[in-house]
Amino acid sequence: MSEWAILIVGSIAAGWVDAMIGGGGLILIPLIMAVFPAMAPAAVVATNKVAAVTGTASAAWTYVRKVPIPRKLALTYIPLAALCSGGGALVASLIAKEVMRPLVIVLMLVVGTIVALRPSFGQAKSEENPVMWRRVVTLFGVAAIAFYDGIFGPGTGMFLIMVFTGILSQDFLASTALTKVVNTATNLGALVVFALGGHIWWELGLTLAVANVIGAQLGARTVLGGGTRLIRILLLVMVVVMSSYLAWQQWG
Repeated sequence: MSEWAILIVGSIAAGWVDAMIGGGGLILIPLIMAVFPAMAPAAVVATNKVAAVTGTASAAWTYVRKVPIPRKLALTYIPLAALCSGGGALVASLIAKEVMRPLVIVLMLVVGTIVALRPSFGQAKSEENPVMWRRVVTLFGVAAIAFYDGIFGPGTGMFLIMVFTGILSQDFLASTALTKVVNTATNLGALVVFALGGHIWWELGLTLAVANVIGAQLGARTVLGGGTRLIRILLLVMVVVMSSYLAWQQWG
């Protein structure tokens, strides 16, 4: 009971963090591994996806009720994200994490540099109808990030926010809302693949899902109360935390 209690509290914390800026998996996946060290890595990631997809979907629902997003574009991104994430999950075992981590660290530092050096980034009013080239480039960006989410995952939400902010010229709040919708699809695509492979511990996953929803609701309300300035601060903090964590995994 004490082990499950620790994981439930951890899942609430992961849902709270993930709803604000992404990165909840960095909390819950290591925690599951620590509590159940004999659990297979694929089962850990798969069980985490059960919690992640429900928490992210819950946060997405809260955001879209308060923040206007380009719904037609969102409906285009959802099936694309699910398919690409599922494809990434299928080939996950073929790409070594030691190869992915350095690339992700570099990309995160680029993200942090852009946000730090451009205070106006993410502050402009969102465009209602972005031009065609922006939509096409965003489609490729969403496909690549979703595929990455199925393979590895850390930083997915952050990268989606940057794509929607930088290419679609949206403010941070609208980008975060759209990110949660698309991230729900990426989690679902990978979850289906993991479920078909029989990797999920359903009792644990569904228990953690309830806790993750509670945390996600708290996180979404925190962001809606703080606005774009809070998201900018959280983005910079998450760049430092995630880059340090991945660097420790790689070279520590």
